[in-house]
Amino acid sequence: MKANNYSRSGRFALADYKTLGLAALGGALEIYDFIIFMFFALTLSDLFFPPQMPDWLRLLQSFGIFVTGYLARPLGGILMAHFADRLGRKRVFSLSILMMALPCLLIGVMPTYAQIGYWAPLLLLLLRVLQGAAVGGEVPSAWVFVAEHAPPGHRGYALGVLQAGLTFGYLLGALTATALARIYSPGEILDFAWRFPFLLGGVFGVIGVWLRRWLSETPVFMALQARREEGEGVPLQTVLRSHRRAILPAMLLTCVLTSAVVVLVVVTPTVMQKVFGMSASHTFALSSLGIVFLNIGCVLAGRLVDRIGAWRAVLFYSALLPLGMALLYSCLIQGGEWLGLAYALAGLSCGVVGAVPSVMVALFPAHIRVSGISFTYNIAYALWASTTPLLLIGLMPWSPWVCVGYCLLMGAAGALTALYFGLRTSTSSALSGTRASS
Repeated sequence: MKANNYSRSGRFALADYKTLGLAALGGALEIYDFIIFMFFALTLSDLFFPPQMPDWLRLLQSFGIFVTGYLARPLGGILMAHFADRLGRKRVFSLSILMMALPCLLIGVMPTYAQIGYWAPLLLLLLRVLQGAAVGGEVPSAWVFVAEHAPPGHRGYALGVLQAGLTFGYLLGALTATALARIYSPGEILDFAWRFPFLLGGVFGVIGVWLRRWLSETPVFMALQARREEGEGVPLQTVLRSHRRAILPAMLLTCVLTSAVVVLVVVTPTVMQKVFGMSASHTFALSSLGIVFLNIGCVLAGRLVDRIGAWRAVLFYSALLPLGMALLYSCLIQGGEWLGLAYALAGLSCGVVGAVPSVMVALFPAHIRVSGISFTYNIAYALWASTTPLLLIGLMPWSPWVCVGYCLLMGAAGALTALYFGLRTSTSSALSGTRASS
């Protein structure tokens, strides 16, 4: 197919919305496949580890397998990015969702510890590694694909909508978990119903692959091919040799983005059940509300990027992140009736998730863009997301304010990164949300 859906008028055309919608929906289905594991971490800890283990150790090992998916992200991300920069964004963009769906389907049909013993957690670990490799290729490819399709002056909005689509995958997981908690008893979930969300993920994967058949290659990549500017050698070598100055800010901002997602979506729902004694259905409902407002926050952040620039938007949301989390945990600790509102505001305060991609796609030139983003994003995400949940959950008995203090530190890191690398350099105007170019 020809890349004829790029609007040169500077406005979003119908074809632009179609491209953005298909990319965001496919990403949502893939993220669902990856994140659904987290919503059933407590259940899986009972099913896939020896029953004589202490509850806290089973939960810790279950989370360990969950975060192993993050550690595997660089493995797939760097390899798939190489082919995205060489063969095209669309091919890799479609492959990643298939690699995610098949392991999700297999988790839904695999035997448990009671049936095959220690083979069960080992197989679960292997499938999470495959999923991690797949999502490592999905996110950088999605960012670049959408940014290179976006009309001039609307890149921030396009990436904000894409991030809302990706985080919508978290919402699908939360809603699925909420529905199962309301329909089935805890015993029935342990017996058979836990398999349903993973089987559903396999179906979502097939739908996602079909949807991405209708996407076209990006105009920027096609222009590179026409001018034969793909470059010599391995794209990652070019990143490490000629673009080292972009690596540090990209990794720092990835850590900030990761922290917002991990605290809001991964850690807080588990803390509400284990520390504050909330029921699973109530926890999942509140988590769903927070994710809805995270979706809205991503779109608003994208709009702000196009208005004031990507670095300034990152600075603003870095300051907002700890404020939103402080309000949420204050309500949790006090047991207040405004917990739903606090969770919603915390979701909005995580708009840094929608602002960071606009900086990332502008830090690297087109011929090595996917490789540059994939290398920095996946390594930072893997290291940060694999350790943060375990650290925060481990420290939570010491103080319920741990997550707030952590967000305060990460907000400061994001603000200092924006000030030093963005607002105080002459490149800030080039990173302000204009169309990604070579």
